[in-house]
Amino acid sequence: MEKCCGLSHLFMTVFLSCFSTFMVIPPMTDITLSAICPGQDECSLAIYLTGVQQAIVGLGSLVMMPVLGNLSDTYGRKVMLTLPMTLSIFPLGSVQCLALAYVADNVPESRRASVFGVLSGIASSAFVCGNLSARFLSTASTFQVAAAMAVIALLYMKMFLPESITKGNICSKKSETSCLLEIAPKKGFQFFKTLPSFSDMLCLLKTSSTFLQAAIVSFFVNVAQVGLEASLLYFLKAQFHFNKNQFADLLIISGIAGSISQLLLMPILAPAFGEEKLLSIGLFFGCLHMLLYSIAWSSWVPYASAMISVLSIFAMPCGKVQGCITGICSFASVVSPLIFSPLTALFLSQNAPFHYPGFGLACAAFASMLAFIQSLMIKPDNNVTNWSVNDSNLAEP
Repeated sequence: MEKCCGLSHLFMTVFLSCFSTFMVIPPMTDITLSAICPGQDECSLAIYLTGVQQAIVGLGSLVMMPVLGNLSDTYGRKVMLTLPMTLSIFPLGSVQCLALAYVADNVPESRRASVFGVLSGIASSAFVCGNLSARFLSTASTFQVAAAMAVIALLYMKMFLPESITKGNICSKKSETSCLLEIAPKKGFQFFKTLPSFSDMLCLLKTSSTFLQAAIVSFFVNVAQVGLEASLLYFLKAQFHFNKNQFADLLIISGIAGSISQLLLMPILAPAFGEEKLLSIGLFFGCLHMLLYSIAWSSWVPYASAMISVLSIFAMPCGKVQGCITGICSFASVVSPLIFSPLTALFLSQNAPFHYPGFGLACAAFASMLAFIQSLMIKPDNNVTNWSVNDSNLAEP
């Protein structure tokens, strides 16, 4: 009963935190363009600056994810959740990853995929509610409400969420999660003695074929997803003159599709078909909906493409292995905007080598297809247990 109560409080914490973050997405493109290129629907400088900002966030994730994953195993999930919810310098991914680790502490392995789907569905519901609020609020009010909700989320978490790792079982938790990482040779000085080093990660990649394949899939998924985020809204602004309200409408459709997938379909299909099959199916349809965005010939096509996300499922790791794979994904988050932002700016400009405004989105679809092909090669490996299928990125188109 206590564990169920803890999960319910975790779900509310994730909802409030995601609500405050997602509701500022629709107006950001208009604000950026109006600040840098007033009166224009296409601005290369705005796209470049957005890419740099996303790369900086990815760099922060690359540095902090392994640290947060390791420290949460030692000091508790609730303590570490306080950091990203308090300090904006930590990226949003910290909340999602630590929430997944909290679930892993309280849910048996056989049921984790379903609960991960519910957790991601909660995030998608927050995505819908946040964008729905942005649809009807003014730009100034949107940011004020978002700030207030972020404070409420932090206070709620501190007051009601129980810690999943108590002082009495920290040692046992360390022994459970050590497995392959702790048998890797440790060389040189480490600031955190238990923090997996680069050599630890390489050792794990060489030791487990499943972990290597999951890391490759996660890398290309993040390259595709971040590339989509770097390109889509600016593409729609330039091609169809979308504004804040239309961005919100599109994101709401995508979020509703994601919520249906995660809250209704995921708990049913995960036990029936298995995680690997669901992963491959989701990656295929993820590639399809990115490709459809890239060839959009009318303003209704992006809305149809967003609905395909109901079948998109992505892989996310859990536990201490989570910190390593998320670090790999964060590296993809650094590289991707540095590639896709210049591509988007080039093909939306008058200097494009050929006419294909959605070429950056097509390249993101290609990266997703590489992840799909790699996912077909994944086979179960007894050496690695704590990674599961999850759809935490599904809500974002």
